[in-house]
Amino acid sequence: MGETLGAAIPRVLIAGTGSGCGKTTLTCAVLQAMTDRGRSLAPFKCGPDYIDPMFHARITGTACANLDPFFFSENTLRQILAKHAANRDLAVIEGVMGYYDGLGMTEDASTYAVAAATETPVVLAADARGAALSVLATVQGFLNFAPESRIRGVIFNRCSPMRYPELAKAVTERFQGRLRPLGCLPPLPECSLESRHLGLVTAAEVRSLGQKLRDLARAAEEHIDLDGLEELAREAAPLSYAPPELPRFSEPVRIGVAMDRAFCFYYEDNLELLRALGAELAEFSPLRDPHLPRSIHGLYLGGGYPELYGRELGANATLRREICAALTLGMPCIAECGGFMYLTEKIGDHPAVGFLPGVCRDTGRLSRFGYIRLTAKEDNLLCKAGDSFPAHEFHRWDWDRTGNGFAAEKPTGRRWEAAVATKSLYAGFPHFHFFAAPRLAVNFYQACVKEKQRYV
Repeated sequence: MGETLGAAIPRVLIAGTGSGCGKTTLTCAVLQAMTDRGRSLAPFKCGPDYIDPMFHARITGTACANLDPFFFSENTLRQILAKHAANRDLAVIEGVMGYYDGLGMTEDASTYAVAAATETPVVLAADARGAALSVLATVQGFLNFAPESRIRGVIFNRCSPMRYPELAKAVTERFQGRLRPLGCLPPLPECSLESRHLGLVTAAEVRSLGQKLRDLARAAEEHIDLDGLEELAREAAPLSYAPPELPRFSEPVRIGVAMDRAFCFYYEDNLELLRALGAELAEFSPLRDPHLPRSIHGLYLGGGYPELYGRELGANATLRREICAALTLGMPCIAECGGFMYLTEKIGDHPAVGFLPGVCRDTGRLSRFGYIRLTAKEDNLLCKAGDSFPAHEFHRWDWDRTGNGFAAEKPTGRRWEAAVATKSLYAGFPHFHFFAAPRLAVNFYQACVKEKQRYV
């Protein structure tokens, strides 16, 4: 595997002082304003989140990739960034949580780790609501916390435009060129994005999203130094990375992918990797379509919010029966979180596919959430016994049974059994990313090839 020197990639990372500081709103404002200027953008999201990337994709018209240092090596982070940002005017990366927040009380798997691995200039989103000079104490703490913070600029969120000139002058004087004041975003309550139990409401569900984005872009154009932001992005050093070595199968397969309002949590890179291996992806809607796509050799049921659409999913009895019959005959299937819930007997009071016994119910709180490593207890669809890979759980609904296909372990050392795993099925709450362990996609693809050959 030889090293490739990437071309210069203008890029900037928008980090926050903590969750709730408004970095998603600020990032959306910048993305929309830059798009309106005619820039071709490559959006990215730090961490395992599915929902924020939907907003990025809605604005830019291009898929948003995840950059997750728990999932990926530094080389893979750089490779994914370079791949998606190639031939784009600007890459904009949104951070997750507070800038330094990682595993436990460490910087591991943090936004800071992404910035360091990708050598990306950082703009700190500082919440100026209810503060004056004190907000600079927060900014100074972030700037000086690490020997090389990579923080090069600051944007004050929820800041009065009348107060901003004084803050900008104070930044210039206090930090003497170490930090560029790049504007502010005033309070815009009418542009707030609704939330639900797993985070923001998805982009497709936000009322009047187009108007909100236009208002945010107008505010960004007026109050944020977008030219300065682009100048900072162009200061980023070229990226170097070793490209992954992936097979390209001569035998094409067709994989059915559930895709609608109920099942919409997919890493775009997972879908792209299956295509790169040689798969045709046939999307279908468990909410609307009465039948599976024709001539498929595998199924991919992603996460989402099936609990919100239990009545509609239950009413589509023909499709439920077809999926159950296909799995009974051994069709390879990956079912993550919501897709796994769909395979059980019931989601709440509504009938589901019924291939797996038991019922899924709302626990009223997050269950077993966070990063984990999965270790296979026996050979299965994805890997061999003893093989392990990183994953992530984030769910409030739970199953009244316990899968025992994998041993799950958090970085804290807490352990439990997780997921149903057979030679043809992975079904469990943990999500995973194929670029963290490409062999998972390869093994799934090979199982789909065998499924195809059964009927030749």
